[in-house]
Amino acid sequence: MFNIDGIIHTIQSIHEPWSYLLVFGILLLCGFGLPIPEDITLIAGGLMAYYQKADPYVMVAVGLAGVMLGDGAMFQIGKRFGYRVFEWKWMAKIMHAERLETVKDKLKNHGNKVIFSARFMPGLRSLVFLSSGALGIPFRVFLLFDGLAALISVPAIVLSCYFFGDQINHAVTVIKNIENGIVLVIVGVIGYFTLKYFLKKRREKREAAGEI
Repeated sequence: MFNIDGIIHTIQSIHEPWSYLLVFGILLLCGFGLPIPEDITLIAGGLMAYYQKADPYVMVAVGLAGVMLGDGAMFQIGKRFGYRVFEWKWMAKIMHAERLETVKDKLKNHGNKVIFSARFMPGLRSLVFLSSGALGIPFRVFLLFDGLAALISVPAIVLSCYFFGDQINHAVTVIKNIENGIVLVIVGVIGYFTLKYFLKKRREKREAAGEI
């Protein structure tokens, strides 16, 4: 997935407060298109705490601040430029039209749930946050559901790496299992209510036909 030995080697030369500044800066720049996965940055933050280069709970707070500011930046970019942002050359290469249409449809019908679940889906995260701004979803709603998700994911990633730093591969597996489990629950809930909605509409049509 990534070179964990390289990350550990780099961490050895970093000390407070640079550890916090580095994690915060990278997370913030991710909101402006820096092609580094947020999860890897948070894993590095957890390892810094494990190797006593940072306090684990301060690192959680720094991670939350960086994540929320970066996510907010993506939302505002989407709000400012609308769907024109997906016409930019570098963006068009990674955001296919079919994928964009799927996200737009899901946001229109299940906006809150999609924003929440996007935090646990690295491949769709940027697309969902940019689209949320472009669709005109209220910023306070975006912050609420993205913030709730971040309160789960950021501490889970940082503290898993802090407590299981000597078993980093196991820690990464735990993180992925947590993310996948939450996504499955959300997909199940959306599927349940979607099915319930269509069954209700179908029943109403039958009743209306019976009255005629």
